[in-house]
Amino acid sequence: MDISWDDARLFLAIADGGSVSAAARALRIAQPTVSRRLASLEDALGFPLVARTAKGTTLTPQGERMLEPAKKMAEWAAELSRAAEKRDQRPRGIVKVTAPPGVAFDFLASFAAHLKRKAPEITLQVLSSIEYLDLARGEADLALRFKEPTDKNLTVIHSFVDDVLMYASPSYIARLPKKPAPADLAFIGWAPPYDKLSPNPELAALGITPVFYADDFLVQMRACEAGLGIMFLGAWRSRFSRWKIEPVKVPFPLPTTALHLVCAKRALDVARVRLVADALIAETPMRTKKA
Repeated sequence: MDISWDDARLFLAIADGGSVSAAARALRIAQPTVSRRLASLEDALGFPLVARTAKGTTLTPQGERMLEPAKKMAEWAAELSRAAEKRDQRPRGIVKVTAPPGVAFDFLASFAAHLKRKAPEITLQVLSSIEYLDLARGEADLALRFKEPTDKNLTVIHSFVDDVLMYASPSYIARLPKKPAPADLAFIGWAPPYDKLSPNPELAALGITPVFYADDFLVQMRACEAGLGIMFLGAWRSRFSRWKIEPVKVPFPLPTTALHLVCAKRALDVARVRLVADALIAETPMRTKKA
């Protein structure tokens, strides 16, 4: 039987979101409509795709077999859209950029105002998330990531290595001894479901327990600015940065990190995506990699 892209997209939204309600939010349609369309698709196929539980949905064995082909269908749908847009060489429309919350808050929000003055026909849509969106499937056009992609459909167009520093408010720093020991320092960490993210593992290795946890970067930043404790952050600051915190000299070495600008391999064929990518590169100290 023929499976339409609309049906495949519905199935993927349920698989990705883990529930009918999450799929409804992602697709911006009513939950009863999602349930009705799913039932219609399963009737046409002759087997169930998902099993419904109190906590949401899980894929059936038949649904698991359908998942990878549906993902490929999504990737080709995104490729088809990019191919159609390639002919329009006038940079205009929405460009979706995904980034970690700190980068989105401190850089991309202000960058969007700068970009609007430079390219008024471009609208930036910033997707702030710890999770990596699927660029090959068109969930975003560009991504700023701390890890290089392993997906062969993606490419890193620019990257730079950055030092990790510890930051705190001036009032907190003023309370520290001149040569603080690790025991003198209070840290802000991630709460579940992000409790495996840095700095939690690094602090655990040092035997240090954070004095405050939050699952939201802005909450962490507000606590830091209020003088509650220290945050691990990259040393690079854009010209748009407005953080009210300062580096803290610490008695132990800190790691380095990297920030990568990533996109689907043919995304830069689209004029609006290329313009935003070039503007991002111009505003960062990225070391060029061959695209």
